[in-house]
Amino acid sequence: MIPTSNLGATLASQNIQNTSPAHTARLAENLGINVNQRILRFHQQGPQPTTDPTLALQRQLARPLYQRPAGPNASNGAVTNKTRVIPTSPQRVLDAPGMIDDFYLNLISWSGLNQLAVALCESTYIWNAETGNVELLGTAPEGSYVSAVNFTSDGSFLGIGNGNGDVEVWDMETTQKLRTMTGHQAQVASLSWNNHILSSGCADGSIWFHDVRVAQHKVMQLLGHEGEVCGLTWRADGELLASGGNDNVVNIWDGRTGSSGEGWRGTPLYTKNNHTAAVKALAWCPWQNNLLATGGGTGDAQVHFWSSSTGARVNTLQTPTQISSVQFAPHTREVLTTHGAPVNSLMVHSYPSMSKVAEINDAHDARVLGSAVSPLGDVVCTYAGDENVKFWKIWELPKKKKEKTGSTEAGPGSMLLIR
Repeated sequence: MIPTSNLGATLASQNIQNTSPAHTARLAENLGINVNQRILRFHQQGPQPTTDPTLALQRQLARPLYQRPAGPNASNGAVTNKTRVIPTSPQRVLDAPGMIDDFYLNLISWSGLNQLAVALCESTYIWNAETGNVELLGTAPEGSYVSAVNFTSDGSFLGIGNGNGDVEVWDMETTQKLRTMTGHQAQVASLSWNNHILSSGCADGSIWFHDVRVAQHKVMQLLGHEGEVCGLTWRADGELLASGGNDNVVNIWDGRTGSSGEGWRGTPLYTKNNHTAAVKALAWCPWQNNLLATGGGTGDAQVHFWSSSTGARVNTLQTPTQISSVQFAPHTREVLTTHGAPVNSLMVHSYPSMSKVAEINDAHDARVLGSAVSPLGDVVCTYAGDENVKFWKIWELPKKKKEKTGSTEAGPGSMLLIR
């Protein structure tokens, strides 16, 4: 739509061969525009400023009331909390050729053993954060691709979802595939473990529970979405499961129902329809286990915080653009979000005040697709459509009391070794 203020100039500049003269005349007449006359012009000279010294003094005294602090530098990030300094450059960057630029997929997972699983098209790679070594773990079936990866809480096993609907389980000690579980008829874009149960979210809107110990692996099916399930996460205690879909719906499921079987279908404990775009970003709070954060995609750009005890919304954060992931800080009351175009940013806010702590704009050259937090909880890994995986030092670790031995040796999960 052309603004009215520019319409006259547009009509006057159009080529007569590309526009009907009669149509131009009718349009100009209806809008009251003379196509041969400038729209913006001065009819008379503007008034001169007053020389009243009293009024000038009043303006001078009132000027500080209207002054605003200087805005942040968009290219270098911003720190709004002067007690915190967050680096706006990544600690490390890994090249990730073949990274699929698809908002709905979940292509990285960071294990408690300090290993990072990265899915690149049909291949799954394991990067060891302590040694820096990269190993090809496996490949998807011919003609398919890897659409989701997720470690168990202890990092012993890795679940892999494929574009053809297969779900695989890999032993990380032997780096061997233990089994392939079939049945889904579309891509599996989300996975989440709860002990021996691997839950998978499918493009057809269904969620399956796979008991990886038994041959008849499908023990439950949840039907609560009309679009692809692109977000899926169990609470740490295994009692509740949160799911988000391309239908803009958030469901919270009770995992303590006790009923199971291939034909059993669960009912959501709570269903939330507040988002107006796809919900991929989900996170349970580690220091308040009844708090769930959910983030919406393009057209929504909001993070809602829910009480799983009552189902009530307890807080909301408005952000500038698409939210691809949300992470709670393990050691402090803060929440991190990653975003798509045009800012391609990372944002950190305090909770529950929602005041901005920091923002790193242009963190990637393309939209940020997701994130994962290191085992120690101080570094955040992000991946994007620019085929890069980046590591950001976001939080400080809690200070430990001095040990009697005075040892300064880094522990097995230390991130010092990835620099």
